[in-house]
Amino acid sequence: MSFEKYLESKPFYEITKYSRHPDYSKDNVAFTGSPRKHPYDKKKLLLISDPFSTNTVFYEFKLEDITRIDELSQIASEEGDIVKLVKLWVKKGSLGLKYEPFIVEDTLSYLKESGTFHRIK
Repeated sequence: MSFEKYLESKPFYEITKYSRHPDYSKDNVAFTGSPRKHPYDKKKLLLISDPFSTNTVFYEFKLEDITRIDELSQIASEEGDIVKLVKLWVKKGSLGLKYEPFIVEDTLSYLKESGTFHRIK
């Protein structure tokens, strides 16, 4: 069969976008950061949201609540330390913990809201 005949014999279809995986955003929430093993619980994972920041927030999730892990790029610090980033898809309605550093005072002062942290260092 010639090339021209092949093109003439097939109907034209609109091009549809190929998707490698279903839409996880319906039943999950995405969190991006650097994953770490939990220090004492094998069934949990820690995710550091901004590993080179002085105001780092990190999350704790149960492994069974993570639907998918997408590998992202790597980032490097000024000192040359390299950290791998991932996107975790966590089931909606599951329990997660958010850890955020703060300065103990009469009124809570979170580090990202205060310049005090930089003076303490």
